[in-house]
Amino acid sequence: MTDPEPRGSRAAGVWPLVHAERAALADDLADLTDEQWATPSLCTGLTVREVLAHLTSGASLNGVRWLAGVIRCRFDFDKQVAMRLAEQLGATAAETHDRFRRVITSTTKPPLPVMAMLGETIVHAEDIRRPLDIRHDYPIETLTRVAEYYQGSDLVVAAKRRIAGLRLVADDGPFTTGSGPLVSGTTLALVMATTGRSAYCDELDGEGVEILRDRRDMT
Repeated sequence: MTDPEPRGSRAAGVWPLVHAERAALADDLADLTDEQWATPSLCTGLTVREVLAHLTSGASLNGVRWLAGVIRCRFDFDKQVAMRLAEQLGATAAETHDRFRRVITSTTKPPLPVMAMLGETIVHAEDIRRPLDIRHDYPIETLTRVAEYYQGSDLVVAAKRRIAGLRLVADDGPFTTGSGPLVSGTTLALVMATTGRSAYCDELDGEGVEILRDRRDMT
């Protein structure tokens, strides 16, 4: 299952990071109980199992199929997401997990930058891990690249607009951006709060934290 990037492109160096994070997530979820699979994720209205199916969908959907789905859903993007999620859910949690394992090394993607795929992988992995109290040590270099991507993009999620007028400073790595009221903390917490996961605001410090928390529903 491939959708090759041009040889030598910057994107080619991002795919191994995506694949590594998918593999780590698959391993973390290998022994979940049915009750754990049904746990509400940090994605409103979706269970842990459904978020994993969403990740599988993203790794299975090329530009042609994405456009066909958009047309089929009459340009209702939320409906398209729900439709593709249902396609990958499977009859059981074991099947959901197996389908995700099969796309770990996929380079298929919708018409999005590969950095968006890396961001989606990490953010949705935390949407799953956090409610299950599963901790994962992400490489700081990977998190920094994702933070740098989101600070300049509103594609998929309104990250750039959400942090406008704020100064973000990581206390565990080199990431820093913006000016204004300070928001500081781990790079992971900054990434998650930037993408609207307000639970991570509890791990941040500075006079800008409440401003960022109030922007959680920004689209």
